[in-house]
Amino acid sequence: MAARKSVLKPAPHRPELDRLVAASIKSGVTDEQLQEQRISFAYGNAPEGSRITRESASLAARTIRIKRG
Repeated sequence: MAARKSVLKPAPHRPELDRLVAASIKSGVTDEQLQEQRISFAYGNAPEGSRITRESASLAARTIRIKRG
């Protein structure tokens, strides 16, 4: 059996990544960016061979409203 590295140890210290993540959290996400993420998610997760196009995902993202419970 191949030797495996332990995944239960702490992540390495990466100050630049920590700084970028903190800056990203601080700046937030605009409505336009969130809309683009929805479109990309829907299109990227469409089954291969489906009739879903980027344009149809964009139309659906613009017309379907999410209600908060």
